[in-house]
Amino acid sequence: MVRARYIAVTAAALLAVAGASPGVAVAQARPPAQVRTSTATDGGTLPPGWRITDGRSAPQLEWRSDRPVPMGDARVEFRSGGRLLGVPKPGADGHTFRLPLEARRTNELAGLQVWSGGRRLDARDAAGAASAARPPAPLPANGVDPGKSGSYRTRTGEYGLKSVRLPGFPAPVEMRAVVVAPVGASGRRPLALFLHGRHYTCYRGRDITGDWPCKAGAEPVPSHRGYLRDQKLLASQGYVTVSISANGVNAQDWAAEDGGAQARSSLVRQHLARWAEWAEHPGAAPAVVRESPRADLSRVLLVGHSRGGEGVNRAALDSLYPPPADQDGYHGPVRWRIRGTVLIGPTVFGQNPVPDVPSVTILPGCDGDVSDLQGEVYVDGTRAVSGGTALHSAVYVIGANHNFFNSEWTPGQAAAPAEDDFFDDAQHPDAVCGKRAATRLTADQQHRAGATYIAAAARLFVAGDDRVRPLLDGSGKRAPSADPARVLSHAVGARRGAGFLPDGGLSVTGGKLCDAVDPSPARTCLGQGAKGSSPHFAPWETDREAGRHAIALRWTRAGSPVRVSAGKPLSLSGATSLALRLFVPPNSRGTQLDVSLTDAAGRKATLGRVRADGLPGSERTASYWARELRVPLTAATRAGLDLKSVKSLALTPRSGSGRAWLMDAWGWRAGTPAVRAAALARVDLGRTAVDEGDSGVRTYHVPVRVTGRGSGQVRVYVVDPATGRATDRLVTVRPGGHDLDVPIEVKGNTRYGADVSYDVLVKAVRGAVVGSHRGGITVHDDDPAPTTTVTPVADRVGEGQSLIWRVSLSEAVDVDMNAMFTVVPVDGPELSTKDVPARWLEDTAGAKPDPERALSTVDGLYLWVDIPSGRTSADITVPTVKDRVTEPAESVRFQQIDPETGEPRSGGLVLSGSVANAS
Repeated sequence: MVRARYIAVTAAALLAVAGASPGVAVAQARPPAQVRTSTATDGGTLPPGWRITDGRSAPQLEWRSDRPVPMGDARVEFRSGGRLLGVPKPGADGHTFRLPLEARRTNELAGLQVWSGGRRLDARDAAGAASAARPPAPLPANGVDPGKSGSYRTRTGEYGLKSVRLPGFPAPVEMRAVVVAPVGASGRRPLALFLHGRHYTCYRGRDITGDWPCKAGAEPVPSHRGYLRDQKLLASQGYVTVSISANGVNAQDWAAEDGGAQARSSLVRQHLARWAEWAEHPGAAPAVVRESPRADLSRVLLVGHSRGGEGVNRAALDSLYPPPADQDGYHGPVRWRIRGTVLIGPTVFGQNPVPDVPSVTILPGCDGDVSDLQGEVYVDGTRAVSGGTALHSAVYVIGANHNFFNSEWTPGQAAAPAEDDFFDDAQHPDAVCGKRAATRLTADQQHRAGATYIAAAARLFVAGDDRVRPLLDGSGKRAPSADPARVLSHAVGARRGAGFLPDGGLSVTGGKLCDAVDPSPARTCLGQGAKGSSPHFAPWETDREAGRHAIALRWTRAGSPVRVSAGKPLSLSGATSLALRLFVPPNSRGTQLDVSLTDAAGRKATLGRVRADGLPGSERTASYWARELRVPLTAATRAGLDLKSVKSLALTPRSGSGRAWLMDAWGWRAGTPAVRAAALARVDLGRTAVDEGDSGVRTYHVPVRVTGRGSGQVRVYVVDPATGRATDRLVTVRPGGHDLDVPIEVKGNTRYGADVSYDVLVKAVRGAVVGSHRGGITVHDDDPAPTTTVTPVADRVGEGQSLIWRVSLSEAVDVDMNAMFTVVPVDGPELSTKDVPARWLEDTAGAKPDPERALSTVDGLYLWVDIPSGRTSADITVPTVKDRVTEPAESVRFQQIDPETGEPRSGGLVLSGSVANAS
């Protein structure tokens, strides 16, 4: 028998937007009271805020936040027991998220959690640290400061072109941009293109939505105008700049498997194609372009913020290695050369950085949106994939949030409603990122720092000025224009030679080769008890990843070495220093380690001692981030070490106790070499939808396309739809080959069930790049749903007896079937709050019996029934109480709810009954 349960219902229809900002007025459903619900299959209780609803074709897992969830760049994800269940569909009310459930998963909802960008949304943030964090001391000033304005005056204007259609998006996407260009600059000038991230798309006064196109009376949010300060700095230095609008992508990317990366790439390349045409035929260009210097499309810098960062990374990839035509929204020639990218607080859902295009990734230390700082993968994920000559830099900006790099996402500067994305509890302010914390930057300070480091990337990658490299490559210099911001950097690539890479077959003694992502805390690098997280260990779509490691050091006394040995000797010949990327716990200071090398002949040399301090951090920040520490190789040369044959590296703690993590160590020398893209294989997965069929077994193959040149290795993950666990294997791929083959067997039957998705993921390992990282086979259940009926079991009872109805299916099915009912008024005397047990009323509706009132007036009184797969019926019961009051027979009526509207369904099932007086 299924007891009635307390179920909250939202009346908002589902739309492809997410949420509303705190303090912003939007049309939304009445917030329900606290949710208490349970599954009928195991009698267990779902956490507060969760329930299972009756979807149109399958049950849906629904979570409702008690505060608005802003529309941002990080994906909202449902997880169970640490594994990814899926990406839910956001509701228009800004609070509700729903995910269709596969039949076999409804019994496996233990440990439900909601995550977004490494931050849990369904749990209150921990209180801030008791003591205020201290910013690190300023670094020495660099000899060249790229944040200083140049000699050119600037001109600003906009253009708007005919909208374009992109694959998978029903509505056309705008071709709109703002241009800032130098005045009086001669010759062709390099081009910098900016792409904003995912944000609200339309506004009207204080109301904001994710609609597209905007409804009558609403205006597009001008996110593309948020980088005018950065554009004007670059334009004063001689660059033509353009910032493009992507509201049409933002409004439609929630269902895209890649989060909209391919669509954003297509939009970027659509604009670049126009600029290439205008450079050759300026008379056809918009006025603002005609009035600007001609753009030099052989010198292009792409700048992307958040999902825009992932978009420009994909645009760089697609410009070198063309994507499949049916997935792409641009089909013309590539008449440009991308010299580098700047990625600001980027997402990296595919974890597929472009190895041979230099990049700078800006990591905001107080990012409240992409709070796991997953953009670190644009550095770590390039190691050993290609030749390694492209510089990939990570720039950590202490005290910066996600939004304030864009003035149109900044309160007090934006045309549309805006907010600080780092939500801070006034009762427990965060010690690092609270609004009054000593380490927190103002909006102006943050934007100035961002503009400076964008200009540094332009000067290094496009202008070839190596004097700014120390700002980006871990050399420990600062740009005074960014003061008072504390900005730190590390890098891989450029003139770094051979290195000790944890993923390269190393052996470790005295420490631990740990896993970046694993369900077992004993295997993971941070383990349990870490206060905060690490950008280096940002999770992907699987609960376990092969080939992502670091070296963990833990010691209780000084002098206990950790030795890292290479599988075969390394050559550090030509290097001047050994560069280590190493981090210690946040807020710790004074960790000291001696660094030694041993060659293949057994000769040993101590290079020197390094000191490591932790970043300012709290439980809400991703502050376990590696600093670059360098020791000269001169001592090795003096000791007669054979630097062409180095066998091992030793780190010996000189502090009494502590912890540290080594990401890698490289032979380093100054300089930025020219980069030439290697001939790499490109892998793209696709998805095929098939019908289940009525009988037999059919085998389908996941669509895989391998293009490009040469052969390479990728790691393939196949996700079991029943358990959510992934198995992986290493595959060598060749253009046009069929080495990567994933067959899926589909068994037909005639029982109604849920659609089932067989998902496959792929990640580049060596000699390859990945475009579309996700694909699979979606099996559509093609059997008709059973007929549902209600039969009274006891619908006319005396006081003190229970009303019982049986909900039945015409046949057993392979999915849990459920229905929800709301109480509605009746004609005549009606059961009241005093006619049912007080405990039942509290458990079912969160209501008290007093004052006495009709049940139809009780807010939040819903009945829920779940018929487990394989069964054909379940009962709903409403208990009553016997009183001493003489009264006529009283009735009650419940009507089935439409899950899409939260209103009684016309023609739906009805539960009605009456209770006779017992006196």
